[in-house]
Amino acid sequence: MKMGRYLIIVFFAFPLWGGEVNLELKEALNILKQKNLEIKIAQFDSEMKKIESKLPNAMRFGKIDVTLSAMRSDDAGNVFGFKLQSREATFGDFGAGEFNPADPNVLLIQPYDLNYPKARNHYLTKVAYQVPIFTGGKITAYSNIAHKLYEMSKIDKEKVVAQKVFETKKTFHDITLIENYITNLSSINNNINRLESIVKEMVKEGYAIQTDLLEVQAHKADAQSMLIQAKLNREVAYQYLSFLLSTEVESIKKVNEMASLNIPTKKEIETNSFDIQKALIGLEITEDAVWIQRASFFPTIGAFVEYGSADNVIFNDFSEKDFYTIGVQASWNIFNGFSDSLNLQKAKIENYKTIAQIEMAKSGTELKVKRLQSEALGSLEMVRSDEVRLKYASQIYENYLAKYKEGMIPIGDVLVKQSKELEVLLKLLTTKNNYNAKAFELDTIIKQGE
Repeated sequence: MKMGRYLIIVFFAFPLWGGEVNLELKEALNILKQKNLEIKIAQFDSEMKKIESKLPNAMRFGKIDVTLSAMRSDDAGNVFGFKLQSREATFGDFGAGEFNPADPNVLLIQPYDLNYPKARNHYLTKVAYQVPIFTGGKITAYSNIAHKLYEMSKIDKEKVVAQKVFETKKTFHDITLIENYITNLSSINNNINRLESIVKEMVKEGYAIQTDLLEVQAHKADAQSMLIQAKLNREVAYQYLSFLLSTEVESIKKVNEMASLNIPTKKEIETNSFDIQKALIGLEITEDAVWIQRASFFPTIGAFVEYGSADNVIFNDFSEKDFYTIGVQASWNIFNGFSDSLNLQKAKIENYKTIAQIEMAKSGTELKVKRLQSEALGSLEMVRSDEVRLKYASQIYENYLAKYKEGMIPIGDVLVKQSKELEVLLKLLTTKNNYNAKAFELDTIIKQGE
């Protein structure tokens, strides 16, 4: 009974332990966008930039500070100031009690109460509000730059997504290629097993020698080694796919061996290229940077309001001893050693430099597209050629096997032709993989539609 319950638990729990089975590419891309760690990090970076983009604009609303100071002093100036701020100052604090008009030296008297006051506590509560009125456009420029940096971070995130989509698609095609390669290798291994059986019979009948059998078995070991290596490569590909998706993947639904080749037009490159989009935003940032330096030639105007209360007892008679101050301040730097002019010139040059970099980015991206296009088309032609060569090599092997059975050629010639078949098969796999890499890399250059 206990064993039965255990089996039931294992049966229902198994799907929780197992990974994705027969995973389709479309579903894998959905999982990728939800779970890939690099995409999540890029999203966090973008969200931080979004928050940072709001910070400069917040400066327009000014700031409010609340301060509470607690002090004690017997310094004559401080004590008199404390009483004055608390609205408790009297003539006695000036030493009026020691003032004697009849004394001819009255003006030389040093009032003891004024110079040696008793220590006094002082509690000052104050609320201050400061707000900029005019900054020469600096706040607007800083706000624009922060917003554009946020836009740039979104492009960075899209670029990361495009790169991970590229890696996921390529891994799907890699697994498909390896699966088909394993199938072909298994077929060749079956042919070698069949050849081994034939040679064994011929050795028994005296039509072949033991050396022929040893050659076949050595060749069989090489082919089996290639098959084992292919299966290990498949396992590595599945591990990498699981890493990309942050989800265990046991098997996939195979896709076409060859990826579609999408070549972007010049207009698409200039409109949707990640690098060019970032460069254009960078140009706008340098334009705002020029305005920031230009703002140094304008005055800065701000206003402030201050309200508070002070007493030797905290919060005592707050409303009776309160005070306020309202003011406006303007400052205008009229000379600082020409540094403002130099910084403005530097910002303008940076702007001109960015314009040149945009043109360079356009030319560089177009050149990269042409290079990848040429390499992809070249690999495509090589694939077609290798497919013909593989078909030809398979036929040649069958012909040589037939000739060997008739005693017309040695076993070594048959094995050479089969080695050639294995060589062409491996080269075909490599060529298809190279083509897929170039085709998918083309897709990472520009923003793709959903």
